[in-house]
Amino acid sequence: MTGSTALLLSLALAVPGLAVAADATAPPPAATPLPPVSVVATGPIPSPDQVMAIPPALLALLHARVITPSLSREQRLQRLITLIFDAQGMNLGYDADATLTVAETWETRRANCLAFTLLFVSLAREAGIDAHVQEVNQVVSWYQDQGVIYSVGHVNAGVNLGGRSAVVDLDRNVLYDREGPRQITRERALAHFYNNRGAARMAAGDLVLARAYFRQSLQMSPEFASGWNNLGVLDTREGRLQAAVVDFRSALRYAPQHAAALSNASTLYTRMGDTREAERLSRRLALVHRRDPFVQYMLGADAEKKQDYAQAIRYYKRAVRLYEEAHQFHFGLARAYFMVGDTQHAGEEMQRARALGGDALQQRYQAKLDSLNRWRLQNVQAR
Repeated sequence: MTGSTALLLSLALAVPGLAVAADATAPPPAATPLPPVSVVATGPIPSPDQVMAIPPALLALLHARVITPSLSREQRLQRLITLIFDAQGMNLGYDADATLTVAETWETRRANCLAFTLLFVSLAREAGIDAHVQEVNQVVSWYQDQGVIYSVGHVNAGVNLGGRSAVVDLDRNVLYDREGPRQITRERALAHFYNNRGAARMAAGDLVLARAYFRQSLQMSPEFASGWNNLGVLDTREGRLQAAVVDFRSALRYAPQHAAALSNASTLYTRMGDTREAERLSRRLALVHRRDPFVQYMLGADAEKKQDYAQAIRYYKRAVRLYEEAHQFHFGLARAYFMVGDTQHAGEEMQRARALGGDALQQRYQAKLDSLNRWRLQNVQAR
């Protein structure tokens, strides 16, 4: 991000102003129950302009509630956020499967991170706010009902406000990779849209429409590795193995460490009897995973869930070495140390988590640290 100040808007909460920090150790509030899907993406593929078009009713509401000449850009931004989430506005609800156009999002009042970002950027620009789509290669999210989720690919919105910058993200419990959000073009954002729709149609068994969506995705961004990977999966399903080889090679040409493409290509070569190439790609994938702090963290979380705390410590320590600024990793390591009775190292890691967590998390981590110190003192006095 550019600008002198980087701020995070946590849109799952009430937002009184720009300086709102996300709490990545706490689960998000329960999602608002959503109505049945009223838009099913089975018809003609929408054009790029149709994806981003603001329907007349929403445009009128935007002008009535947000676009007022006397308001500053900061005030318009706040009003826009209220419009999107307020019960008297759109009352938008989250749905992981809702990769929708702006008009469909308005109609259904539901969106995933991508649909929300497209909606927000379209409305913000109409309101005179400098906003753009941003891409993150990898994220880890924390959810109460689903545990920890590792995801390759995430988008959010960036806003520039007179030299300051803000990140507007529908998911408040997310840890970005070390590079953080990067601004992308409209074409790249639309490549994500068409790729997501293609994946949904492929999962539903509509392979003809899925292929059309993947082709449209790659037309928007020929270097979009995820699009090539999904096209490779589709070609593999349809028995077009040589075409799938080309697809996966294309994905890896543009993103040599694309884990899904490495895994899918290795499996394909095994199916084709080329065990040497399959093993070569499998070794590359293992190296990518070993260098990926998110994968190491997920392996640690899995070991912790299985109560293999010694193994969890090894994975968490590796995650910390690879990404030492992530307070969540230190917190995981502290838990594992605590479970094996190493309260000294557990306390040290809790201190690091507290120091890295920022103002919004310091109180939470301090409370955990105080509890750990009380437990330690009680055990010392009992001896």
